[in-house]
Amino acid sequence: MSEEKKPFCRPKIPDGHAFRVTTRQKEIVPGQFFVGYETTWEAIQKEVPYTTPKKP
Repeated sequence: MSEEKKPFCRPKIPDGHAFRVTTRQKEIVPGQFFVGYETTWEAIQKEVPYTTPKKP
C-alpha cells in the first residue's frame, strides 16, 4: 500500500461581493496554515477638488 499523502492546501475561494465591499482571497501558499483576505471598499462620497471662493 503505497499511498502518498498530499499536503493540505486550501481551496481557491471566489470573490465575495456585497454592498460597496469586495473581498478577495490572497495568494495561496502550500503548507501555510493561514490564508489572508483583502477587502476593498468603494467610496461612498465623491471628492471634488477644492476651489477658492469668489471674493466680493
